[in-house]
Formats: sequence, C-alpha cells, structure tokens
Amino acid sequence: MASDTKQLRWFNVALIAFVAVWGLGNVVNNYAQQGLSVITSWILIMLLYFVPYALIVGQLGSTFKEANGGVSSWIKATSTKRLAYYAAWTYWVVHIPYLAQKPQGILIAMSWLFKGNGNFVNTISSLTVSIICLALFLLFLWLSSRGIATLNRIGSIAGTAMFIMSILFIILAVSAPFMTKGAHIATPDMTSIKTYIPKFDVNYFTTISMLVFAVGGAEKISPYVNNTHNAAREFPKGMLVLAGMVAFCAILGSFGMGMLFNSNHIPSDLMANGAYEAFRRLGLYYHVGPTFVILYALANTLAQVSALAFSIDAPLKILLGDADSNFIPKKLSKLNAKGIPTNGYILTGTLVGLLIVIPALGIGNMNELYNWLLNLNSVVMPLRYLWVFLAYMLLNKQLKKFNSEYHFVKNPTVGMIIGGWCFFFTAFACLMGMVPKLSYAANPSTWWFQLSLNIITPVIFIALGMILPAIARHQNKVA
Repeated sequence: MASDTKQLRWFNVALIAFVAVWGLGNVVNNYAQQGLSVITSWILIMLLYFVPYALIVGQLGSTFKEANGGVSSWIKATSTKRLAYYAAWTYWVVHIPYLAQKPQGILIAMSWLFKGNGNFVNTISSLTVSIICLALFLLFLWLSSRGIATLNRIGSIAGTAMFIMSILFIILAVSAPFMTKGAHIATPDMTSIKTYIPKFDVNYFTTISMLVFAVGGAEKISPYVNNTHNAAREFPKGMLVLAGMVAFCAILGSFGMGMLFNSNHIPSDLMANGAYEAFRRLGLYYHVGPTFVILYALANTLAQVSALAFSIDAPLKILLGDADSNFIPKKLSKLNAKGIPTNGYILTGTLVGLLIVIPALGIGNMNELYNWLLNLNSVVMPLRYLWVFLAYMLLNKQLKKFNSEYHFVKNPTVGMIIGGWCFFFTAFACLMGMVPKLSYAANPSTWWFQLSLNIITPVIFIALGMILPAIARHQNKVA
C-alpha cells in the first residue's frame, strides 16, 4: 500500500505546482510596473527567492505530513498555540483585499465579453463601481453561506482553461511578428541590453512586492511531498523544474508583452485590461477576430467567480476549523444547522464591504482604484509567507526532534540563514510595496490617500487579530 501512495514523479509535482502557482496575470501586472526590465527581475527573484521558498515548503510538508492546518500547524508544532493562532489569523485576513478585488475582475471580464472593450474602467466612477461590486460580493457571500459547491468545481475547469490561455498567449505573442504580416514590434531597442536593466531606485523597490506576490503560494504544494516517489531526490528536482517553467513563461511572456505594448509608454490601464487588449491585438494579427478575447473573458469570469466563492469559505474554515477557545470567541466559530459559521461570514462581509466602499471615497478614478487594490494585495498577501519562513527557522532550531524524508539543507545553521533571508526579503518587499508609484495617482492628495490606506489596512488587520483573543478571554471568564 505504501508504494501505491508514492506514485508522483518529479514531472508530476512540477506540473501540479505550476498550475497552482502561475497565471497570465503575473506577467501582465509585473510588466505594467517595470516594463521589459522585469525580465531581469524575474531571473533574480527565481534564483534568490522562489527556489529556496519552494524547497523550504517541501521540507516543512515532509516533516509535518499529518498536519491539516498548513502553516498554522507547522507553527503550532514548532512553537506555541498563540503563534499558531496568529498564523491562522494572518492566512485568513490577507484574503480580505483579495475578496474585495474579485468583483472588479468579474465586471471587467464581463465588459470585454459583452462590449468587446475595456472602456468600463475608464468611463464609470469608482463609487458607482464600488456599489456594484459590493452587491456582487454580498450575493456570493450569501451563495457561499448556503454551501454552494458547484462553483468550486467550475473553478477547476476554469483554472485549467486559464492555464491553457496563458501558454497560448506566450506562443502567439512571441511568434506574431514572424508569422503575421500586420504585427509589428511595439517596443524599440528590444535588442539592446540597456532595455532589460532595471533602475534600482526607490520606485523600483516599491514594485518588488508584486513579484513576491506572483511567485508566492508554494505552500499549496506541501501535501504532495509525501506522495512523491523517492521524495528526497525527486521533489527538489520537481521544484527546480517548476522554477525553470515559471522563469521560462515569465521571461517569454514579458518579451511578448514588449512586442505588443511599448515598454517606454505603458498604458495606465494595463493591469486591468492588459491581458484582454493583448488577446484582442493577437486576434487581429491572426485574423480570428474577437475569438481569443471571448475565450479568455469566459475563462477568467468563471475563474474569478469560483475564486471569490472559494476564498470566502476555505480560509475562514481554516481559521475556525481548529479554533482554540482561548483565542477565538465562541460566537465567531458557532455553526448553524448547515455547518456554516454565520458570524464568521458576517465579519468577512463587514471587512470586505468597508474595503470596497471606503477607498472609492478618496480614489475617484476606477482604473486607479483597481491598480491600488491590486497593489494592496501584493502588500498584504505575502505577509502569510512570513509564517512559512518562521516555521522553517524554528524547525532548524529543533531539527533533532522531528523526522523528515526530505531535507532542503542538512546543516541547521545554513537553514537558519536561508530562512532568515527569505523572511527579511518578504518583509522588505511588503514594506516597500506600501509606497504607491507616483504614476498611479493623478494628484498628490490621491497618492497620500493611497499611502495612508496601505499603512492603515495592515495595522487594522493586526489590531483586530489581537483584539479577538482578549474578547475570548473575557468571555471565558464570564462563563
């Protein structure tokens, strides 16, 4: 039986992880921030961050093979229940900005699907869009509270379709100038090395959180470590192949974006409309009309809808599923007759609703609002990766207590250094990401408003996470 459970080979692991980690949005969003110089950034982030990150996750997954709570279980095993609670809280709360942006993505996808253009983000006021997004979110919150599982199954199909479209984009974009008569290279000097060298100034360092955000999520791979044949050899091989695949797609994808969009004059709405506009241009070059746009819009709509429903329910269940009454108030984890944590859903709805509406009061442009919320995601989402690296450092401090089939590095001191580097780099990227790019704000007051929100939002999330244990202790004393 043991051999039957270890059927995954290195190429299986690499493919599973690639579908889970990568997407076309990673190429578009980072090209929008850095232009063609992002190619150098991709190479650096792969070598210095992504490869050790993935291999660290491999050792943690192999060591704590029976753990069901992911990162929080790793922290609980190597430290205290209190730290484990904060890890679980972080994993849940960073999804709030993610949930707040999904309705925007749905509206943009539907605009391209039914109108054939992305003018929606440029012609509608941000407050109007926010009200529509709030209504959409509340609808899916209600559907999720009723235990609708069909959307998640749709998401698996949509996720595969999005993966196929990402690969298709790379093939079509890179080959278009050589295979079609109408295509021309948009970026001049693509053969010059200077085009690919980043300018390492403050503005550059404010964009690296988006790179970290793009390659993060490797902890999803951890359950597969112990299902890998000869994990000690094949898992790291699979992760190295994964890094190569991601780097290949990131570099060629960015190169393709440079052929379609001038790296020196990047459109302000590229984050919101870049993928659709790219497929629209490719459709014209290959004489298939809006076919590519329709296919991508359909796949993206389904993927956004499923991600919205799944991300409402799954992170909350991780937080409350193994809730400790010393840290989580009983009322918050109370289930209704259908097994749904109603009060948890109310808390989610309140936080997401505030994050949808309040920013629109100070950011009047819909495109700026979209860019800001995406950048906020790149600031707060990587905060959960900090717990991965902390767990790895704690594991290296007490390595003799645990058994693992796979070791990234056998020397605990070297392991501490690698874990510390990844922790520091992630924290640095998040802090720098709080500073908005000057090009994203139409005026100084909007820039300061965005900066204030970028600082206040994580502070509120942390404060709320610290308040809940105090409420739980008070309720326990009263009881």
